[in-house]
Amino acid sequence: MKIILASASPRRRELLAQIGLDFEVKVSQVEERTTASLPEQVVEELARQKAEAVLETLEEDSEDFLIVGADTVVAIEGQILGKPADRIQAIEMLKRLSGRCHEVYTGVTLLYRPGSRREEEYVRQKVFHESTRVYFYPLSVEEITAYVDSGECMDKAGAYGIQGIFARYVKGIEGDYNNVVGLPVSRLYQEAKGWLE
Repeated sequence: MKIILASASPRRRELLAQIGLDFEVKVSQVEERTTASLPEQVVEELARQKAEAVLETLEEDSEDFLIVGADTVVAIEGQILGKPADRIQAIEMLKRLSGRCHEVYTGVTLLYRPGSRREEEYVRQKVFHESTRVYFYPLSVEEITAYVDSGECMDKAGAYGIQGIFARYVKGIEGDYNNVVGLPVSRLYQEAKGWLE
C-alpha cells in the first residue's frame, strides 16, 4: 500500500508518522476555491480538491494507494479565520480569539484505489471532518505582539499553533487535540483501517 499525503504541512507529516504509517508527500498545486460557507463544508471541499489534484498527477501502476488530503480552519461565531496574510492580520485574529472559545475544523479526504484496478471508477472515497472547541485565556496586547513577533503564527490557521509556545495561553479543549494541530489521525486511521489491513 502506497500512502500519499497531499499536504506540505510539517505538522501533518509528524502526526502521520506518529501513528506508524509510512508515506510519501506530494503537495497539491490546486488553487483553493470553495463555494461553501459553513466551516465544516469548506474544509471538506478543500481537502477533496487537494486529494483529487494529487490523484490526477499519479502515473498508472499496479500498487494499491491511499491519498490523504486535509484542510484546517479556525472559526469563531461562524466566521472562518484562515492563515494570516501579514503581521497586522495575525494580531487582529488573536485579539478576537483572546479570552474566548472557538472551533477548529479539519476536513479529510481519503482516496483509495486497489492496484489491480486502474480505471478511475474503482477509486473509493471517504470525506469527513472533525471539530474541536478551543478555549483561550485572555491575552494582553503585549503577549499578542510578542507571540506574533516570534514568527510561529504566520503559517497557521487562526494565527496560532497549539503545539508551540502558544500552549501557555490555551485554557482547554473539547475534542481531538491532534485535530487542532492539523490532522485527526485517530479518526483517519479508523476510517482507513479496512483499506490498510
